Amino acid sequence: MRMRWLVAAIVALVLAGAIAYFLRPAPVRRIAFLGMDTQMQATRIAAFRDELAKRGYVEGRNLHIDYAWAQGDFGRLPDLARDLVAKKPEVIVTAAPPPVRALQQATDSIPIVMIVQDPVGQGFTDSLNRPGRNITGVAFQDWELSTKRLDQLRRVVPGLTRIAILWNDNATRHQVEGAADAMGLAWKSFEVRTPSDIPAAVASAKDWGAQAMLQLASPIITKNRKLLIDSLAANHMPASCEMRLYVDDGCLMTYSADLDKMFRGMAAMTARILNGARPQDTPVDQPREFDFVINMKTARELGLTIPQLVLLETTDRVQ
Repeated sequence: MRMRWLVAAIVALVLAGAIAYFLRPAPVRRIAFLGMDTQMQATRIAAFRDELAKRGYVEGRNLHIDYAWAQGDFGRLPDLARDLVAKKPEVIVTAAPPPVRALQQATDSIPIVMIVQDPVGQGFTDSLNRPGRNITGVAFQDWELSTKRLDQLRRVVPGLTRIAILWNDNATRHQVEGAADAMGLAWKSFEVRTPSDIPAAVASAKDWGAQAMLQLASPIITKNRKLLIDSLAANHMPASCEMRLYVDDGCLMTYSADLDKMFRGMAAMTARILNGARPQDTPVDQPREFDFVINMKTARELGLTIPQLVLLETTDRVQ
């Protein structure tokens, strides 16, 4: 009888231990996000968190995210990057060259997951297939997208021969200029260093004789895109801009990767690293779906008739 009680007690203890093991709280993983501006990136962050949840990482349950926002003052990024690194997250996530650069200078050991154009050209990775460093993520080749935008502008703006290129801190500018040369277009580049440069740059492009403008990817211009849209309208200037956000606000057109899907891709990459993948061995992903959107109201205001063949290629139209 005593032996039976002893066996029963041992079994009960084993079962209790097993139950306690399986019912123990899941460990909370910790990551960080370095953002440029809450207004610019709010919907993207929602897509990022949603995709992480689908992969088993739920903020407030088994995931903690430390956020740091520059709120448009990109000069704060180095200090914010150092503050996040000091919290020792398992992964730091960000988008666009300025915060990636700040994080690259702050740590060479904590994995960084990014969205950026031309990471090899900007010195963030050794290659797309084998990053070789603590940085990986999602990359789009802005010069390829911009070359496509140039071709679309030629098809939409009758007799286009002179194109203005608006840029700020863009590593692919020279490739885009080369593409314009190859198309037989005369071009002139206009650099924007501060928001106040935007209206002057558009006016100067008009004075030079530009018939259209190509805007290259830039967080500073995105943050201040209303200045650009208003200046384009004031100068009666057709333009192709870097993303749909601009077209919704009044830019004529865009050919661009879907940012929400890129943020979801960044979440997938973050989950892979939390699950044990090494960033230096994890190939940089590239978007596979693109938006070709035209603002028809802006086209009418510019007196442009969009060719039917071009309309058939659009993925959406803003009326």
